[in-house]
Amino acid sequence: MTMMVDIRKLSFINEMAKVGTNGVADNMSKLTGQNAQMEVTKTNFVDVADLESQLEGGKRVGVRVRLLNPPHGHILILFPEASAKKITAIMLDDVVEDMSDVSGKMARSAVEEMGNMMASGFIDGWADVLGRVIDVAAPQLVYAPTEEIVTRTASLGDDDLALFFDSDLSVPSYQIEAEIYAFPELEEFVEMVNQTDVKPA
Repeated sequence: MTMMVDIRKLSFINEMAKVGTNGVADNMSKLTGQNAQMEVTKTNFVDVADLESQLEGGKRVGVRVRLLNPPHGHILILFPEASAKKITAIMLDDVVEDMSDVSGKMARSAVEEMGNMMASGFIDGWADVLGRVIDVAAPQLVYAPTEEIVTRTASLGDDDLALFFDSDLSVPSYQIEAEIYAFPELEEFVEMVNQTDVKPA
């Protein structure tokens, strides 16, 4: 099995990133009632050892989701702390009147639910493109410095390389920021991409 991607399929990998993030934006639009948009700014295969240099500093809170079907691996949805607070307010708006009464457990649950919703939109997009079902394990809440979360997640696989997406989420009025990182098992992922029939433009 080769780990080399057919050069003609590189645009397909970019398309997968776009489809995944469009799924995220769709779910956010339904939740907020606003036209959320998520743009992929960069798609790279990055050496895991060099990941830290690609990341912004500061703590993040979010979810790690494990894929139970090919291409396996993990998806990370991370929010800066300021965005996590806004997410808590959105998710609990119909539940509590005074946000100062919200417990840490409720806040974590709100962020976990939002992260899981975003991850589902991303993974469903991939499943549609690949024409297969991709089930996931229960999301795991993460809270730590960005580099710690990302490098830890990358190390859960056996690959020296990671598929790294830079993406920006925009939700009008809420100013929520979110980051998505995908760490598929590369051998499976590359095989699936190479087997996919990409029609010429």
